[in-house]
Amino acid sequence: MDDKQEPLFMIGVVCEMFHIHPQTLRIYEKEGLLHPKRVGGARLYSREDLERIRMILNLTKELGVNRAGVDIILRMRRRFEALQREMEEMMEYLESDIKKEFKKRIREVFREE
Repeated sequence: MDDKQEPLFMIGVVCEMFHIHPQTLRIYEKEGLLHPKRVGGARLYSREDLERIRMILNLTKELGVNRAGVDIILRMRRRFEALQREMEEMMEYLESDIKKEFKKRIREVFREE
């Protein structure tokens, strides 16, 4: 588990950080917008969860998006990030392949001389 996913913050601390009621976080969890870790019945939120809460609050309070819209936006963002990772992996593969081909051709050129 990386540092961003490590559960660190209890619900009361998170509520103070964002100036929201604990019920707000419970609703977000119930609706599937958040998935805090549970330790002995207590909800613990990671830095990744905090980023997600910040985004949810920005979408709902600043931009007026309803929770159904937030859900769609978060799912689209997840898909976009997955596609971005796939694209980066493909680029790394192609760059590696191009380097191999370039080295092969260089060797061939020097053998001919």
